[in-house]
Amino acid sequence: MKKTILLTVMAMIFGCNLSFAQQEEGVKAKIANVEVKDLNGKSVKTSEFSNDGKPYVVCFWATWCKPCMMELTNIGEKYDAWQKESGIKIYAVSIDDTRTSGKVKSLVNGEEWTYNVILDVNSAFKRAMGVVNPPHTFIISADGEILYQHAGYTPGDENEVYAKYKELIK
Repeated sequence: MKKTILLTVMAMIFGCNLSFAQQEEGVKAKIANVEVKDLNGKSVKTSEFSNDGKPYVVCFWATWCKPCMMELTNIGEKYDAWQKESGIKIYAVSIDDTRTSGKVKSLVNGEEWTYNVILDVNSAFKRAMGVVNPPHTFIISADGEILYQHAGYTPGDENEVYAKYKELIK
């Protein structure tokens, strides 16, 4: 048991050191290349997400996550205006598992969200992006580089993300 704990701690320390070394050398984090599904069950590669040469937003969420629902509802109220103003594109990635993923499509239709909703049922994309808990939002450049990320949600955070997006497309 002690060996397992020691190995885990060493792996965490080594992993952190590697991460810091990569940042110092100018290596930039990119979006993970994982296969997920859209609401119609069609396979989609996350590395193929795009927004006509502009950055795009990836929001990790779940039906059981109250802050996620608040965030996506608040974004939904502004999304059409934001799209007209800036061309923003949002990929809302549900991390609901097989037990709760059946609720996603009816929820999205009921809320009338017009985002690109993606299903990450096995959480492979979530893990690859280092997301611990939803909501977790990223702004990704046209070439797949992570430009910004924000974890958690309090009312008004959606405006911060949008302001950052507009700053990045200038």
